[in-house]
Amino acid sequence: MLRVKSRRHFVALLILAVVIQGCIIHTTSPKSTAKSSAFRQMNFQDLIKRYMQKQGANSIEGVYAVSGMVIKKSKNLLGEMREKTTDRKDNYATVAILKESEDSNDYIELSLNKEGQASYSIIGEFKPASGNLLLYNHFDSKGKDTSFTFTQDEKAELLEGIRVDDEGGKQITYKLTYVKLKAR
Repeated sequence: MLRVKSRRHFVALLILAVVIQGCIIHTTSPKSTAKSSAFRQMNFQDLIKRYMQKQGANSIEGVYAVSGMVIKKSKNLLGEMREKTTDRKDNYATVAILKESEDSNDYIELSLNKEGQASYSIIGEFKPASGNLLLYNHFDSKGKDTSFTFTQDEKAELLEGIRVDDEGGKQITYKLTYVKLKAR
């Protein structure tokens, strides 16, 4: 009789454990549910797009698609210069360029590659130079900051940057192209 009673208790406890576990598994997490609100909601990227729709001068402020290219130049055995494109990435990133502050001519660059973040990283700075030239400093998470010289077209819808490094007889040219995306 003792055995039968313990089996019944074991089965009852097992069923109770499965029911409790089912309740825990089906509990909604705060990340998976969106809070309902009587107000329209807007995420950061929607806010940036709306901000860029404002009327203004030909500023570099905007949302851009970024493409890049790496070109290596070196001499072959006959001493002739040879050029080879070693890397090309089209539209590999989306960034927002915003004015640092109202009383400054400097701009910051934010990465928009990941959506729904609590904060967005400042990955670079643009500083106006003479005419249509900009000096760009790109921040690297590994601490290796790089700088480029950028030119812009009249409407600031296309930015082209270049950096040239000499490494042991090889000339490596890094080109960045920013194309402004139109707000929809």
